[in-house]
Order: sequence, then structure tokens, then C-alpha cells
Amino acid sequence: MVPTRRQARPERTRHWVTAGLAGTLVVLSGYGLAASWHQNLLVRDVSVAGGHVAAYQQAAYRSAWEMALIRATINDPDGPERQQVLAADQQTYAATLHIAAIDRANAREAGALASRQLNLRPQINWYLTQLDRGEVTGARNTLKTVIEPAYARIMDRLLDKQNQHLASYIQHQASAERDSRRLAWGSLVTFVLSLLVLVWFARSTRTHRRQVELLATTDALTGLPNRAAFTSHTQHALDTADEAGLPTVLTVNIDGFREVNDQLGPRIGDHLLIEAGRRLASSVREADLVARLGGDEFAVLLRPGATDDGDTVAVRLREAFDQPFLLDDITVDLEISIGAATAGPDTEVAALLRNADIAMHDAKQQHDGFRRFTVDHNLDPAARLTQLGDLRRGLDDPDQFTLHYQPKIAVGTGELTGVEALARWQHPTKGMVPPNEFIPVLETTSLIHRFTDRVLALALQQARRWLDAGHRVPVAVNVSTRSLLDLSFPDRLAEALESAGVPGELLCIEVTEHSVMSDPTTAIEALRRIRAFGVKTSIDDYGTGYSSMSYLKLLPVDELKIDRSFVADMVADPSSHALVASTIALGHNLGLAVVAEGVEDPTTVAALAALACNTAQGYHFARPLPADDLTERYRLAGQLTG
Repeated sequence: MVPTRRQARPERTRHWVTAGLAGTLVVLSGYGLAASWHQNLLVRDVSVAGGHVAAYQQAAYRSAWEMALIRATINDPDGPERQQVLAADQQTYAATLHIAAIDRANAREAGALASRQLNLRPQINWYLTQLDRGEVTGARNTLKTVIEPAYARIMDRLLDKQNQHLASYIQHQASAERDSRRLAWGSLVTFVLSLLVLVWFARSTRTHRRQVELLATTDALTGLPNRAAFTSHTQHALDTADEAGLPTVLTVNIDGFREVNDQLGPRIGDHLLIEAGRRLASSVREADLVARLGGDEFAVLLRPGATDDGDTVAVRLREAFDQPFLLDDITVDLEISIGAATAGPDTEVAALLRNADIAMHDAKQQHDGFRRFTVDHNLDPAARLTQLGDLRRGLDDPDQFTLHYQPKIAVGTGELTGVEALARWQHPTKGMVPPNEFIPVLETTSLIHRFTDRVLALALQQARRWLDAGHRVPVAVNVSTRSLLDLSFPDRLAEALESAGVPGELLCIEVTEHSVMSDPTTAIEALRRIRAFGVKTSIDDYGTGYSSMSYLKLLPVDELKIDRSFVADMVADPSSHALVASTIALGHNLGLAVVAEGVEDPTTVAALAALACNTAQGYHFARPLPADDLTERYRLAGQLTG
């Protein structure tokens, strides 16, 4: 039946009203979403500005408190303030460093303030020394002409920046309050209208929930499933599998990714990961799952019933990397290391991933690209426990651990400038155990502290014997990450120096880039305390890890040691030569001595001399020797006297 004009009019009205309500709700909802997003940004800006204000306020407070303590000492040199000055100075320096960490826009200026604070330390020490000597007039002059003006400049800049951030904080807070009121009214109207279109909102909510669930299980960079999703799918595969169709997991690691990321930048590294994920995903069946676990580590789940086994898939995955990567006009050739593990009847997800990871690391170490986990790998934990017991007993035996010494030679003159102490373990039944077999085991336990103390004691005792014989031979000792970051290590080092009666300048502590960058604040403080004893400090294996230039210029170190992997082929490989040359130039520009490791032929010595490298060590000069053999060798060469 055709509706009459009278019947059609109310129908059209209802349609217009419905459309108007829906349109209004859409507009208000859009406004509410935009306002909420803007509000979120404002709240974040308020929080950031508030954090900056607090940081500058704390730094200013610490600086003022330190200045108050310093002034108090002039009136009462023996008062309690005297003991608090150095601690307050360290707290002021830490507070200024904190500003550099959170106020990225002004990180350079904050770093400059931190450097000014650090550069004041010798003046403060001199001021305190003058007071200790009773030179009150001189101390007062140092205070008035050097310390107070410097602190005034630092305080003026801190307060100026604090006021700038405070103004920003007030402005953002006022904007947030205005937006909150507008958002409240908009939310009220939206709520009333939402009652009329409840079904639409319900559908929207369900869609949103599905999107959130998808995001929670997806890697943001590559779009692949993340670790959580991979774990869930693997658990489901284990739960539904029978003995005839147990799942296999592959873990994949990109060889050389760290070098690409460090040398070409994180943006290129991200592009590489995206392309790597695409190649891996296109190399497996649709039923299988490729996920990114984190960093440059990927995983593949071969579901039960797949016709391809792990070995076949591994071949395809490696072939996918045969083609070079073109990243912003930069061509990069990379390979992958793959480990495979097939689940057993009662295998858990964590164990399956761990087994595949063990096999992958085995493949990486053996440089053969692919390894499958076998029962033989299960022997490693038992062997490790046995070795830990042997190490514990060996540390109780004063004769099992000894030191050999490798000479460090001045490149320009060929003179002996020092030695590096290298530990040797004479096992009572197994004989000589190489350091690379027992030191990594020690570093995973607290035994590394006892071992470090033993090596330091032996090295300092030998330095004392050389000193008593009239030889000043500086000795370098490697210190692990765990020992460097141990808060008691500097104190134990001081006790070892005092016990051996060796001046600090005859000892050098070598640490790796990884040790410093794993906890820069703690590492810098430890190195600063160590240098206070007169001990030299060195960055070992430089170039193999990730260094932040902002930290490198602040590190209290005296020396960079170029890793042997660059030095060994610097004559034949232009890239290695360029890296060695740039490292030497960087070290010299920072006022550091540079040592080249792994020198094995005179051609490399000549190349290092042309680059003005300070020192070299390696088999070309001598292998690590017992102390008596080294002494005799260099006494006969006329480089040791006495």
C-alpha cells in the first residue's frame, strides 16, 4: 500500500530526528575523542613540565645546600659540615645529571652544568685542604673568588630554567583545566544522546575491544605476533597435539644486527627488522606462525601435522637471507643463526623456547647457521654445576689460580709500558682450563667477586715484587660487569692496594663497554671512586658493544683498547682500518691513550704507528708469560733494570 501524505510526514520526521540524533552523537563523540586525546597530551605535558620543574628545583636545592655547607666550614673547619661537603657535592652532581637524562631538549646545557659541577671538585678539595692546613685566609679567598662565583652562575642558570619550566607548567595546567570543563559538558550531552543509540555504542565497544586485543598480541614495529601471542599459540599447539604430531619451534637471530644498528643508526635497524620479518613470514606455510620475540630475535612455530620439518624450513629461512638488504640506498648482507627444538610429550612452552634458544646460540658459536636441540645439550647444566663446585674449591686452594702477563708495548719506541694480567686455572685433574671456559661460568654467580679479589691480590703482589726489584711495571686487570657494579668493589680495591703496598698508578682496571652501559650511573661513580686512588681505568674491547657518546665524554677513563677483531685485519680490510683510525682519533680527541689488541705482525705495527696509536699488545711482541719469564726476557732486552 502506498502511504498517504499524512502517513509519510511522521515517518520522514522520525527519520530526520534519528539522523539528527545520530549525526549529533557522531559529532559530539568525535569532539569527545579529540578532546580526550588533547586532554591526554595536556596531562602528559603537565606531568613532564612538573618533572622538569622538580628536577631543576632539586638540583638548585642541592647546589644551595652544598654552598651552605661549604660556607659553614669557613667558620667551623672541624664542624660536622666538613664531613658532609663531598657527599653533598656528589648529590649535586647526580641531580644535575638527572636533569640531562629527563630534559632532552636541554640535555646539552644540563650536561654542561654537570661538567661545571664536576670541574669544581678540585677547587672544593683545594679549599678543604687549605682549611685542613689552617690556611683560613687562603680558603676564604678561594671561596670568594672561585667557588661562590661558579656556584652563583650554576644557581642562576638552574633557577632560570626552573622558572621557564614553571611557566610552562602553569600554562599547561590552565589549559588542562579549561579543557576539562569543556570535556565535562561535552561528556554530559554525549551521555544523554548515547542512551538513544545504545546498540550502536555496544557494537562500537565490541569492535574497540577486538582492536585492543589485537594490539596486545602484535609487535608494533613488524606487525608480526609478539612474544605473548607466540606463547599462547604454542601452548595451544602443545595442548592439542598427540605424540604423532608434536610442534617444533625455531628461534632465529640475525647475525651482525647489532653492528648495523650501532653503526648505521636505529632507523636503519628498524627497517632491517621489518624486512627480515617479511622475509621470514613469506618463507613458511600459512598454517605456521612467525613472531618477533624482541630485539633481533624471531621465532617460528611449525604446527603439528606440517609436512615440512624444522631442517627443511631452516634451509628456506636461510635462503631468504641470501639476497642483500637495500636500506635507504645502503646495501647490507646478513645471515641468520637458527635453533630448532621439537616438543616432547610433557614439554612446557618455556622449556621448548629455551631448548631452541640453546641450539640457536650453539649454531652462532659454531658459525654453521643451524643446530637442532638434542639430549646432549641437557648435559650442560650438570657440567656447569660440577664446574662451579670445582671453581669454589679452587678458590679455596691458593695454588690453583695463577697469572700470566702479556706485555704492552709503546708503538713508537718499542719500550715496555706495562703488562696485562691474565688468569690461568690449573685444575687438579683436568689440567690447564682455558679462561673462556670458566670465567663466563664465574660471571653468573657471586663467585666472581672472590675470583676478582684473588686476581687483584696476585697482580698487586707481583707489582710489589717488581717494585722491590727496582722495576716500575704497571699491571692491568680485567674486571667483570658484576664486580664493577658491586658497590663494595672500590673499597675492596683500596684495601688490596694498601695491603700490597702498591701505589695506585701502577694498577689499571679494564672494563668493557657493556659493563658501563648496563648501568651508566653506577659504573661512572665506581670508576670515579677507583680513579680517586690514582688507579688508571680503561675501556676494553672497544668497538664490540654499544656506546653512547654522551656518556663516553663523561666517563672517568684514561684509555681505550681497540678490540682485536678490528686490529687483526686492519691492513687487509679498509673498513677495519677506517674503524681503527677513527677510534684512535676519537680517543686522542678525548685526551685518552689508545691501545691496540691482537697485534700479530710487523705490518700491523707499522700501520698503527702511522695512525699515532700509543700502545699495542699481541703475539707479535709476546704471548702471555709467567712473571719470572717476562722479567728475564725484558731485563735481557735492557727494558728492565735492577
